[in-house]
Amino acid sequence: MPESFIDRIRAAHADHTPLAIRGHGSKAFYGNPACGEPLDTTALNGVVAYDPRELVLVARAGTPLAELEALLAQNGQMLAFEPPHFLPSPASGGGAGGEGTPTAPNAPNSGDGTLGGAVAAGLSGPRRATAGAVRDFVLGVELIDGTGQTLRFGGRVIKNVAGYDVSRLMVGSLGTLGVLTEIALKVLPRPAEELSLQFECDEATAIQKMNQWAGQPLPLSATSWHAGLLTVRLSGAHSAVHAAHSKLGGEPLAHADEFWARLRDHRAAFFATRHKPLWRVAVASTAPAFSACRPGLEADEWIEWGGALRWIACDAPAAQIRDAAQHLGGHAARFSPGDGDVFTPLSPALAVLHRNLKQRFDPHGIFNRGRLYPDF
Repeated sequence: MPESFIDRIRAAHADHTPLAIRGHGSKAFYGNPACGEPLDTTALNGVVAYDPRELVLVARAGTPLAELEALLAQNGQMLAFEPPHFLPSPASGGGAGGEGTPTAPNAPNSGDGTLGGAVAAGLSGPRRATAGAVRDFVLGVELIDGTGQTLRFGGRVIKNVAGYDVSRLMVGSLGTLGVLTEIALKVLPRPAEELSLQFECDEATAIQKMNQWAGQPLPLSATSWHAGLLTVRLSGAHSAVHAAHSKLGGEPLAHADEFWARLRDHRAAFFATRHKPLWRVAVASTAPAFSACRPGLEADEWIEWGGALRWIACDAPAAQIRDAAQHLGGHAARFSPGDGDVFTPLSPALAVLHRNLKQRFDPHGIFNRGRLYPDF
């Protein structure tokens, strides 16, 4: 770890100077704007340890995701949570663990995004519902807290159960608790075969089918519904994939890898710059159509994760969006720039827990001030 890096954090702590942690800048749009001087983490680069036989990879936080995925692919392995590769916009201002508004569809995927940004943002791709979320694959982290102290949590082995799992606490914290410097991840083998199938159906039928199939011994690894088209991905052994195809039917999808990558990276036309704000809504997988839960609420939807993740394009007031999400048993986060809180306000009890953690890791609040919550 460069001493100058730690010295700068210690100086910021002493002066109460806010710092905005920045990697590649591909997720700066996510969360509230962070105030402070940029703290670039891209110099913290490189793989520290990787033994394919152990299914564990350790890398520094500024290492590009594309570099890690290329290394894993050479050994028939993958990051099973499929972190998105959002491309930073030219106007991206930077921020914690990530990074500017995603570019329009059809932009070439340059593999932007860092490991630290992926963990700090806590965003997972299409495989999340079956393989697990980011936090399920984090084995350990090294970080620098708000006083300039280097801390290590977790380990580099899969069977790691000692003490409170602080390393996973960093997932989704948007850099508000410390600067991630090194991360140990569990990786998985790539499936022997994958096949994607498509079905024409309405939204209600798609939700029913996704939940019905999720309760059966089928090798599902991703689901998607948008504009009358249900798409499912089967992953596993050759015999299992083809047996599932025979059971489900459907039309095989050509260029399926590109379809899922465009969905993961928000390069599909639905996610292009639009007049309606984009919301990321987590609900029960069996919840009905979002727009059906409140009279007069008109929204365009893209559904993932077996029905549990709804991308909602809607110009209704934020309070109405959040009320609809709560009515469906979930919560909503704004996924495009705008005014007001990005995340659902915390209950008083949860707010106390968050502030206590912030005080412990960053007593003077220098890291990504306001990024997660305006007063945090």
